[in-house]
Amino acid sequence: MADALIYLKIHATENGKLIAMCDESLIDKILQEGEMVIDIKNYSDFYKGELIHSKSFNDIVSAHDILSANIVGKESVEAAITNKVIERGHVKRISGIPYAHAYRID
Repeated sequence: MADALIYLKIHATENGKLIAMCDESLIDKILQEGEMVIDIKNYSDFYKGELIHSKSFNDIVSAHDILSANIVGKESVEAAITNKVIERGHVKRISGIPYAHAYRID
């Protein structure tokens, strides 16, 4: 996996922390396939946190107790799989772009 740049933002909620991850190259895109839409462009503030190298992902996320994750893009998804945030079998695609949602239930 190349050491690409991804946006990572950690949102604090009353139930725990949510991470939003998106490949830098997708931040101004609207992905659509049929009725399914992932509007990154108009909701870029949700994803635009720290711009990090994908290899730095584990160092940052391991310091937080993550409840859920919203991940879009090849590099972001691969970083999340490598660091066991999601499993490859849970990845879906929209317009050929991989994405995943993960929730931890205790």
